Amino acid sequence: MSREEQEQKIIALEKENQALRERIAELERRLGLNSDNSSQPPSSDGLNKKPHRTKSLRGKSGRKTGGQKGHRGQTLEQVSEPDRLVKHLAPDSCWGCGCDVSREKVVSVIKRQVFDIPEPRMEITEHQVEIKRCPRCEEKLEGCLTEAVKAPVQYGVRIKAVSTYLQHQHFIPEDRLSEAIEDLYGCRISTGTIANTSKSLAQIMSPVVEKLAISVKAAPVKHLDETGFRICGKTQWLHVVSTETATWYRPAVKRKDLEPLEGITGRVIHDHWKSYFQLENVSHGLCNAHHLRELKALAEIEQESWAFSMRKLLTLANKYRHRYPETIPKPILIRLTQLYQSILQRGLNFHESQPPLTRKSNRGRVKRRVGHNLLLRLSDYASDVLRFLFEPDVPFTNNQAERDLRMMKCKQKISGCFRSGDNALDFAKIRSFLSTARKQNLNLLKVIIQALSGKPPVFS
Repeated sequence: MSREEQEQKIIALEKENQALRERIAELERRLGLNSDNSSQPPSSDGLNKKPHRTKSLRGKSGRKTGGQKGHRGQTLEQVSEPDRLVKHLAPDSCWGCGCDVSREKVVSVIKRQVFDIPEPRMEITEHQVEIKRCPRCEEKLEGCLTEAVKAPVQYGVRIKAVSTYLQHQHFIPEDRLSEAIEDLYGCRISTGTIANTSKSLAQIMSPVVEKLAISVKAAPVKHLDETGFRICGKTQWLHVVSTETATWYRPAVKRKDLEPLEGITGRVIHDHWKSYFQLENVSHGLCNAHHLRELKALAEIEQESWAFSMRKLLTLANKYRHRYPETIPKPILIRLTQLYQSILQRGLNFHESQPPLTRKSNRGRVKRRVGHNLLLRLSDYASDVLRFLFEPDVPFTNNQAERDLRMMKCKQKISGCFRSGDNALDFAKIRSFLSTARKQNLNLLKVIIQALSGKPPVFS
């Protein structure tokens, strides 16, 4: 082998060695990712959770565990008029000397109250329609039934409301729900009746959900998020637009189906999904909980010092937001912004000084390290990252939308998927209704009864 061939082989081996090192580093990085330092769901962590689940994005508060001073506790209190009274009579003779005390007056009474629910049972109401015949013209005259009573035998609105509540708020599948109602009330309601009740409620709530959609799109600040949803054996999508007082869910075949969001205004908070930046007439706020997790991975796995500094800065900025809920003093805003840009520049200088990553070909975008990509994102969208500092009603995170989607993932884990698109749409309507009612501190069972009675609630 000539000297020139040896040099070429050495260069090729060095390139291969560099590519293998980068591959190993990437694989080691993936092994270090979990739900604490990335966007992976907790279910992907596996059974071995203890080593990293003890860590948290929250720092130590310095407070003792348990209830804090001034915390308003909750406990049972005796009522003045109980529903039922059970008397435990004093003995007729003295335990000590045997004296007869049956005619002695009661000196005092010790009261103990037990709070419990009554034994559930089915209540059957018979509606009797009187029929008369006119003695003059022999016209047949009947009493008028209410619109809710249509068949010789049927279920009432309360039992239907209970089944709907358990199915759509607590996600009990239809077969198990039928068993539960039989155990509770002694009546085995069929799965077909449960399904028909859900469909009826969805139809009743359609106009209400349409108004909800209009209101959340017009809200000053709203949260957007999406998640995969199994419908008809295929992965489709469930989108959510929500505020602190209202929720609107909508299933979609494609993730990029943003047409229903036309006309949306105000500020939208999301996790930097690029398609949301196509929305017109809105300004954006980015979820800093996502940024903190990404920065945590860079600080722990890649040991990049700038990531540690940026985490501390964003956490500090959020503390200032809570300390000054109306307006943060201008000198503090200027200082925080300067520190933000300074840390970004330090990180960019570090990555630009690193040797370039190997590429399989010269086509396509330049390959960058994970930290470099995050730095460029934080730099290009700095105003959206820090919007919570300058606009008091913009939150630090997109946790509102993520909380609203979490229950929907629970539904999917329990039931697997929806057999039809219509069922998924009905479920989204009912969940929009229930989530909004819960946010507005309404009793869910009562509002379901109202809706099934033809009087759906009007949300504020």
